[in-house]
Amino acid sequence: MTTPNREEILLDVQGLQKYFPITKGIFRRTVGHVKAVENVSFQVHKGETLGVVGESGCGKTTMGLCIMHLIQPTQGTIRLNTDDGWVEVNARSIRGLRDKMQIVFQDPFSSLNPRMRIRDIVAEPLQAHGMKSRRERYERVEALLQAVGLGSHHMNRFPHEFSGGQRQRIGIARALSLNPSLVVCDEPVSALDVSVQAQVLNLLADLQEEFGLTYLFIAHDLSVVQHISDRVAVMYLGRIVEMGDVDSLFSRPKHPYTEALLSAIPDPDPDVVGEQIILQGDVPSPANPPAGCHFHPRCRYAQERCRRENPELVDVDGQGHLAACHYAQELSLTGVYKGETA
Repeated sequence: MTTPNREEILLDVQGLQKYFPITKGIFRRTVGHVKAVENVSFQVHKGETLGVVGESGCGKTTMGLCIMHLIQPTQGTIRLNTDDGWVEVNARSIRGLRDKMQIVFQDPFSSLNPRMRIRDIVAEPLQAHGMKSRRERYERVEALLQAVGLGSHHMNRFPHEFSGGQRQRIGIARALSLNPSLVVCDEPVSALDVSVQAQVLNLLADLQEEFGLTYLFIAHDLSVVQHISDRVAVMYLGRIVEMGDVDSLFSRPKHPYTEALLSAIPDPDPDVVGEQIILQGDVPSPANPPAGCHFHPRCRYAQERCRRENPELVDVDGQGHLAACHYAQELSLTGVYKGETA
């Protein structure tokens, strides 16, 4: 992990929303919306890794795809700090920003074209952005493959000749081909074995230090996020419910949902038996979210106010630890470190 430059903001997201229409009948009349991402705002500083965690279906991947404009946001403003100043990321500007923001996809098996050789997969962005010389492209590809732990002898092979971890390394090399400043990592290790996960995470950390990268790291494994992140944002049902420094959030959570997620992390000491918080009921449908706080039907601390009022994401300790809970300053929540509570 690099030390983030807190003085400079690279990515600024304000009021991001993504609603998917629900249609019905032969005329495909819109009868509702799936609120996948709802009023999400945050900033990412240069050189840091912001981890985004939450249950499956919470909207974290949709948020990442909206930031990359691989899907069109319904509403909101996304701005990137470039050498030429702040640029709004939209349908008109995104092609000119592709060299500054890239993505590493979750599935290394389906994100690579099986009919292309590795040299052409990694070189494709270079060609698309004006590097006409084939020799220069392949020299750049060779350097990138070496940077991710592969060699020049891999250039002429096809994706099916590689393991899952090697394919993800190729995906990382492709993402770095244009020297981006921001890389969105969409669960880049979730499809890999645990031993390979560690190798890829260490590779990402080394590349961040070498190339001065900024990561938006999306994952559902809290142990992975704790290892690589500087700050963490916790999402629930399309909203950010807590955000803070990784040590503060893991040791002193301020939102009951974060406390429940942390309680599920196994302790490496077999003699330590922690209390796992089992959330009652299922995750509500994003097409029909509960009134008030979206988490209140599953929260063991819920009061009548939680059922009526939607809590704002506010700084609860004056040091940048944000939480969307009416009782964040009153609750004493347990973190993952023994003996430390909020």
